[in-house]
Amino acid sequence: MKKVEIFDPAMCCSTGVCGPSVDPELTRVASAVYSLEKKGYDVKRYQLTNDPEKFAKTQTVNSVLHEKGPDALPVVLVDEQVVKVGTYPTNEELAEWLGVKAEELTEKPKVRLSLNIKKQ
Repeated sequence: MKKVEIFDPAMCCSTGVCGPSVDPELTRVASAVYSLEKKGYDVKRYQLTNDPEKFAKTQTVNSVLHEKGPDALPVVLVDEQVVKVGTYPTNEELAEWLGVKAEELTEKPKVRLSLNIKKQ
C-alpha cells in the first residue's frame, strides 16, 4: 500500500479548518484525508507549527524548503518521493495514487441515530 504524506505550512490548527474564514481547499483536503484514514489508507498530514521535527528529519521536504523557502508548502510525498509542491493534491490525484475512486473522497459520513422516546 502506498503512503501519502502532506507537509502543510504553519496554520492556526492541525487542519487549517478553523477561524473566521475557512479556506474551502483546506476543508476539501481535511475531508479527503479523513475519509482515507477511516478506510485504513496510510495518509498523514504534518504541520510546520506542530511538527517541525518531522520537516527537519524528512530530507526531501527539508531540501525543498532550503531551495524554495516556506512558500513551497504544502509539499506532498508519495512513498517518500515529492509529487507536488506548492499546492494540495486534488481528490483525483489522491484517488489515483491510492487506487480508490475519487467519489469515495467526497462521500458524506453516514450517521445512524436512534432515539428511544418514552411516553409519559
